[in-house]
Amino acid sequence: MSMRQRCLIFLLLIFWACGQIEAQPLIGTNAFPLSAKNPNGKVISLDSLRGKWVLVDFWASWCRPCRQSNRVVRKFYPKWKEKGIEVFGVSLDENRSAWIKAIQSDKITWPQVNTAVNWDSPLIAQWQINRIPTTFLIDPAGVIRVIDPDPGAILSFISKH
Repeated sequence: MSMRQRCLIFLLLIFWACGQIEAQPLIGTNAFPLSAKNPNGKVISLDSLRGKWVLVDFWASWCRPCRQSNRVVRKFYPKWKEKGIEVFGVSLDENRSAWIKAIQSDKITWPQVNTAVNWDSPLIAQWQINRIPTTFLIDPAGVIRVIDPDPGAILSFISKH
């Protein structure tokens, strides 16, 4: 085997290993269990939304792109809800009052839960969230269908599936 082939194989192994470390749940796989407390302290689970299309949205109050995303989702949410699509917000905020303030400020009306431990949550590790915002479109059977879908294309995608 030539030195060039060895280098190529080595690089491919490195890329494969990096992909394994950073890989999020895959399209076509079942969504992981997800439950946490809502603003009222009640534990809500993703399973409670089984039977609906669900956009799981990982975000935080201190994340500027997340806050902009909240405003975009707010624009689409009434139409999505009318069509049976729910949004399930999962905050990484450690600061509960900042999370509540962001919900109020962004006029969020869809279900919200909070991991309350920032990036150190076992839930965040299981879903392998390495950046926010990150969203997963989950079908009524609990299968991940799209990762980070374009909000404007969600209704079109669902109508085709």
